[in-house]
Amino acid sequence: MDFIHNSTAKDEDILNLFIQNMTCEVFDFSPINGAVFITIFILSIIGNVLLLCILFICEKHNLFTYIFIINLACSDLIFTASVPFWAVYHLHYWVFGDFLCKFIIWMHFTGLYSSIFLLMAMTVDRFCTVVLNNWPNDNQRKKRYSIGACVVAWLISIGPSVYDASKMELSDDYYCEVYRIDEVGYYFQVALLILIPTVIIILCNCAIIYTILRAAHRTRHKALSIVCCIVVAYIICWGPYNIVLFVQSTNCEEMQRMNIVYSICRMLAFSHCWINPFLFMLTQKIRNHLLYILRYRVARTNSERGSGQAYIQNASESRSSRL
Repeated sequence: MDFIHNSTAKDEDILNLFIQNMTCEVFDFSPINGAVFITIFILSIIGNVLLLCILFICEKHNLFTYIFIINLACSDLIFTASVPFWAVYHLHYWVFGDFLCKFIIWMHFTGLYSSIFLLMAMTVDRFCTVVLNNWPNDNQRKKRYSIGACVVAWLISIGPSVYDASKMELSDDYYCEVYRIDEVGYYFQVALLILIPTVIIILCNCAIIYTILRAAHRTRHKALSIVCCIVVAYIICWGPYNIVLFVQSTNCEEMQRMNIVYSICRMLAFSHCWINPFLFMLTQKIRNHLLYILRYRVARTNSERGSGQAYIQNASESRSSRL
């Protein structure tokens, strides 16, 4: 009897909590999310496309040196391509059908997973160079290792993304939702694809920073500060969001607070896709390339404008002489 009584009381508590959550009013972040997502999309497209243009125009004979940056920019663009769909989803509802519901989820997680694995590969590359000091000096071997690391990062990212996409379906023709929840698989996936790479990135960067601080000549490691900034930006953007996903609310007041925290953390996490290219542009070399391209465009515009004015003036003088 005690067992039945306890079970019934527990069921009543769950039912009361469910009813309370259903009647709990939370702040609607949909308009804010939509506006922020559109802004993130514009900034990310501008930053990543501009970064790729700089590399392909100014470093076209030395692209393999920037192979991690190029792949990271492509990863951010893939993630960015999914952002407008989430903006429309928040401003209205899912109007793109079942296929795009799965495909956009695949793009979203492919961009997310590939960015962290490419960042891990970049960090390990710097760790081998600075800490172990045994990275091969042969450019061909460096090129092969870098390309191989990028290929592995993409393969590891695409597989789980297909699995995530397969769990999505269109519900009531309005909502793109998960219809199969596997908590064990979810926690395993988070640990394998997010937690472990993040720990490796943090440990490698700690070793890099420690080695640099002990070195007599630190100026040659200035470029490494950008890699550290990118790692810090990733942790700041995605860390709070991943933590919030594990937090559960038990009453209406907590649900209201968690809704605010979750919305802010999600907007911060999505912002990561435009932060990377602007951090890379802080390096002296890429910044010089950008200034060179801007000066070239301004000089070309002025030249074309001057040629046009000269043509008009000559045409006017010729017309005057005929009169």
